[in-house]
Amino acid sequence: MSSRKSRAEVEQRRQAVLRHVGKGGEVRIDDLAARLGVSLMTMHRDLDDLHERKLLHKRRAVAIALSTVDIESSLRFRENMHREAKAAIGEELRHHVTPGSTVLLDCGSTLFPLARLLGQTEDTHVITNSLRVAYLLSESTTQVTLLGDRFYPDFESCAGPEVVRQLERFHVDVAFLTATCVHEGRLSHPMREYAENKEAFLHSARRAVLAVDHSKFGRSATYAHGDVSGYDTLITDDAAPPGETAVAQALGVKVHAVAQTWDDA
Repeated sequence: MSSRKSRAEVEQRRQAVLRHVGKGGEVRIDDLAARLGVSLMTMHRDLDDLHERKLLHKRRAVAIALSTVDIESSLRFRENMHREAKAAIGEELRHHVTPGSTVLLDCGSTLFPLARLLGQTEDTHVITNSLRVAYLLSESTTQVTLLGDRFYPDFESCAGPEVVRQLERFHVDVAFLTATCVHEGRLSHPMREYAENKEAFLHSARRAVLAVDHSKFGRSATYAHGDVSGYDTLITDDAAPPGETAVAQALGVKVHAVAQTWDDA
């Protein structure tokens, strides 16, 4: 019987490698191979693949995690992390959309599952600064308006004052926003343009929903953009730190922590 792994199994193992390197910061390659029960040659192949995809750094004898700024400016990295949590969050976010709504989505990867689901919702108008969101809806009947300004390839989106000016022409029923960092209820982002856009997005809609997976809590970045009190609802997953969700509730925000299926192999 062949012991060759399927593509799905290989990718699952590589996601486990990312988790271990992310937790350790810098990990010896032979230690990774031993921990995951694979040959050194297999581990080198895994790390070569992850390095080429810009998900970590591979150096002589060690694998090194990306810095916080590198991670947050790498959409490819963010999209492939915590998929189970993001899928569960997306299903819950869908309940906050009614047919005929005008919906604003920012460019966070946590909203990509919701974008796919919105393609199945009738008469919805989606406004976004994310090229990826627009692409995910491109084969649906959903009306999409793409807000433009300076394009940032690593985020696959636009940010800047022109995005805000364009948004002023719309009446938004509900805005779905993400946060890079949440610490004791305060929100921040490593890039000023995105922090400013998120503040404007929040105030553009009748209702605002914040979607944050557990990995974003307990972190801070350079540019602040308010706190969670401006949002009607915070949707996260069941691994979110209880202290952080308690802060949100104390600030008057409804908190919904969705259940997810974990695989920490």
